[in-house]
Amino acid sequence: MTAIQGSAAAVTGAASGIGRALAIELAGRGCDLAIADRDEAGLAAVAAELAARGRKVTTHRIDVSEPAQIQEFAHAATAAHPGLNIVVNNAGVALLGQFNEIDQAQFEWLMNIDFWGVVHGCRAFLPHLERQKTAHIVNISSIFGIIAPAGQTAYCASKFAVRGFSEALRHEFWLAKRPINLTVVHPGGIKTNIVRNMRTGAGITDNARRAESIERFDNEFAKTTAQAAAQTIIAGIEKNAPRVLIGNDAKFMDLLQRFRPGRYFSVLQRGIEKRAAQAAAK
Repeated sequence: MTAIQGSAAAVTGAASGIGRALAIELAGRGCDLAIADRDEAGLAAVAAELAARGRKVTTHRIDVSEPAQIQEFAHAATAAHPGLNIVVNNAGVALLGQFNEIDQAQFEWLMNIDFWGVVHGCRAFLPHLERQKTAHIVNISSIFGIIAPAGQTAYCASKFAVRGFSEALRHEFWLAKRPINLTVVHPGGIKTNIVRNMRTGAGITDNARRAESIERFDNEFAKTTAQAAAQTIIAGIEKNAPRVLIGNDAKFMDLLQRFRPGRYFSVLQRGIEKRAAQAAAK
């Protein structure tokens, strides 16, 4: 088992959402933090909250799509926290639009953050983690790394890639008997601002779609708090769980995909249409 008390963790995307909640929960369990994000004001607010808990905290402004910045983050974080043994690759973004509504630059923008940011994070911290007695990597995928709904081509591509990369890397650690455990996390609908902050596809001209998507996510799909998600992730770290599903929605969709691998989307779509009809009838 990976102990949280007395550890130190690096967390990307820590200024808000799951990253912020994770930092707070880890600090509450006796863990020091190196927190990273592009949002400097958000980082400062989180750092102040963590410092009030008596933990050593360092803040690092980085863009996870830039390998050099992640490498600098790894050097600075491990210098400040020599015993750092937990790395959480959490930073992520969202993009509204079907495949023919998003351009190549937007697709690559999302992949550079949601997928390559995870790869760069693992590569940058790996030499340090290998020198620890025991270490843990947490890579945040999504339930959209297990199922693939329409309108999520870029996001699903990144999250399926995170899943495959993480599982293969975990098996390499196991074969090489390295002292590193790896958990891949598949959250369902979490109450964060990722949808509110999403970019809109270049081909979308209907401004109402963005507002409708945000309202639908907030009211129908975001069922789990960031704090509850963080607590579930930490339990996974402590148990060295290879995979963590967050929320009953994620657990249901995982089972549905197993039993109906080629037809799960039609089942989900009928449910969405039924709820829409019920709401319209009220």
